[in-house]
Amino acid sequence: MNKLYVSLLTSLFLALGTSVLNAQGDPAAGQAKSALCATCHGVDGNSDLSVNPKIAGQNYKYIVKQLQDYKSGARANATMSAMVAALSEQDMMDIAAWFSSQEVALLGANLETLELGERIYRAGVKELSVAACAACHSPTGGGNGPAGFPSLSGQHPEYTLMQLKAFRAGERQNDSSAMMRSVVERLTDAELSALANYVSGLH
Repeated sequence: MNKLYVSLLTSLFLALGTSVLNAQGDPAAGQAKSALCATCHGVDGNSDLSVNPKIAGQNYKYIVKQLQDYKSGARANATMSAMVAALSEQDMMDIAAWFSSQEVALLGANLETLELGERIYRAGVKELSVAACAACHSPTGGGNGPAGFPSLSGQHPEYTLMQLKAFRAGERQNDSSAMMRSVVERLTDAELSALANYVSGLH
C-alpha cells in the first residue's frame, strides 16, 4: 500500500470522525449561543411562561428538526422563524446539544382529569382506533431519541394542548407521515386537555 493511498485514507477517516462529532453538537458552544433563546425558554430551557415550551431535557434530534423546520417554513411561527433565520446547521446542533443536556423541571398534574389522561396515554382509544401515546413517547414520557420523537415529560399543559389542537386542526403539519394528525383528529377538547395535563407530571 503506497504512502499516498495511506495518506488519503487517513484524511478520510479524520474527516469522517470530525463530521460525526460535529453532528452531535457541542453543549458548551450551545450554551454560549443560547442567550437569545433564554429570553423565552429560560437559561436552562425551563421556561416560566406556559405558552413557551420547556426544552430542557428535550430529545436532541427533535430540537434540531424543529429548528430546521422553523427555518425552512415547514413549521410556521413568525417569532421562531425570525430567531433561527441567522442560525447555521452547526449553531442548531450546538444549541440542541446544550438544551438536551439540561434537566426538565417537572410539574404537578391536576388530579381531576388524571385518570382519563392516563388511560388515553397508555392504552389509546380502541373504539376510535387511536393508538396509545406511550408507544412513541415512552411510558415515562421521555420520547424516543433515536426516532426523534419528543419528550413530553414536565411540559407546560397549556403548551402541549396548544400543539395537540394545532395538529388536529391541520395548522401544524411537520409531523412525519401525518402521524400526530391522524392520532388526535378524533379526540375531543376534553380528551386533549386531559392528555396535556397528564404528561405535565409524567416521568
